[in-house]
Amino acid sequence: MQLSRIAWLVTVGICLVAALILLLSGYDGYAGVSLAVAIAAAINLF
Repeated sequence: MQLSRIAWLVTVGICLVAALILLLSGYDGYAGVSLAVAIAAAINLF
């Protein structure tokens, strides 16, 4: 597995965890933005 792919996987994972934490804390808008960033980062995996 290439190092760049691992870096993107870590980025997607961190963004998803952040989105979940923000959603549970009641910050719906910020959770949505974090989820959008995770999706944008996930595009680089394909």
